[in-house]
Amino acid sequence: MFTGIITDIGRIRALDPRGDLRATIETRYPTATIALGASIACSGPCLTVVDKGADWFAVDVSAETLARTPPGFWVMDKRLNLERALKVGDELGGHIVSGHVDGVGTVIAIDPEGDSHRWTIEAPAALAPFLAPKGSVAVDGVSLTVNTVEDRPGGTARFGLNIIPHTEAHTTLGAMVAGDTVNLEIDTLARYLGRMRDHDSL
Repeated sequence: MFTGIITDIGRIRALDPRGDLRATIETRYPTATIALGASIACSGPCLTVVDKGADWFAVDVSAETLARTPPGFWVMDKRLNLERALKVGDELGGHIVSGHVDGVGTVIAIDPEGDSHRWTIEAPAALAPFLAPKGSVAVDGVSLTVNTVEDRPGGTARFGLNIIPHTEAHTTLGAMVAGDTVNLEIDTLARYLGRMRDHDSL
């Protein structure tokens, strides 16, 4: 489990196509404290550490992860929002994030609003029912509050977010532009409520 509070920005240092894609990720984390087999969220997906060095760790990116994340996401020098797994007693500063990507969204607009920026993201139809004003969503692993939701023709939804300067400075979101794609994870509670709704309709 994670909270969506980013604690480092990593960089893909090497990619090695094997049965799965092995990605070596540069980090400022003290890797002596990272156990092999530990989970680290990498811009959304929860991945398992399979190797490490003085300033890097390696993960195997499965076909499922490749299919769930945007095309061209796993490339050399890609910057990644990193978060280590939540420990018992840690402060829950964001919301409960599982590290499972539910879908890919598209950034429609980024508009200045005071010192912050107002983002509009279009979510696929499969995720639209799970987005609600003042609910939570993880965007590339970052815990954010949904401000507005607009249902669109075809079943998609556009939702608005307020990105403050601190979030821009300490995550990869500050370098994004309209047209970029992002990993989306809906709120865990919304996922279970959706499952209950679907089961009751049978």
